[in-house]
Amino acid sequence: MSRILVIEDNVTLAQGLKHNLEFEGHAVTTAGTAAEGTAAALTGSADLIILDLMLPDGHGQRLLRDLRDHGITTPVLVLTALADEADKVRGFRAGADDYVTKPFGLMELIARVEAILRRGRRADSATDVRPIRFGPVRIDPRTRVVTRGDAPVSLRPREYELLMALARRNGELVVRLDLLREVWGYQDEVQSRTVDTHIAELRRKLEADPASPQYLLTVRKAGYRLVLDETS
Repeated sequence: MSRILVIEDNVTLAQGLKHNLEFEGHAVTTAGTAAEGTAAALTGSADLIILDLMLPDGHGQRLLRDLRDHGITTPVLVLTALADEADKVRGFRAGADDYVTKPFGLMELIARVEAILRRGRRADSATDVRPIRFGPVRIDPRTRVVTRGDAPVSLRPREYELLMALARRNGELVVRLDLLREVWGYQDEVQSRTVDTHIAELRRKLEADPASPQYLLTVRKAGYRLVLDETS
């Protein structure tokens, strides 16, 4: 049973989502304001957050950024009437994992929920609980905490999943197509340059010199590999 937090101020919609998601076998909690949603999300108990952007006491994008700044890596599906491409881009940059616009089809929403949860279960089942190290970087799969030296590194969920997808290969080449399938579920709107952009952001956060990386290496015209310490 997956635990889903629905942050939505429309009581009728929130209860409808709760009813249908519970029918699918999930445990659902609802929150009607940004304050209530933030408090519930910060417990870290949810496996997925469904977030409306237009809340009575604040914008959902600000809430999402606050959660990411606090190290909450729970996947977030944004549910909103804001359908412009610029709104979607801002949502993804704030840390969203998927974006559904209102009005929406219930079956499509449930399918997207299941896809996000399925990716999370695959990642959990494939992850060794031992810490992973490369250079000054340490990844703790049990807590999803990444540190560089003594300082914590704030990674967005996709960045963390991409890093783990590389780490699980133990130094082997991972082609872009495999990364798209594993991390993004190969959605139609996701293109190869999305992987490159996320790799560049990981290098900025984890490499001493992002322009000359020592660990997150490009394999020309193929993909990427992560150089791990021998003891990892």
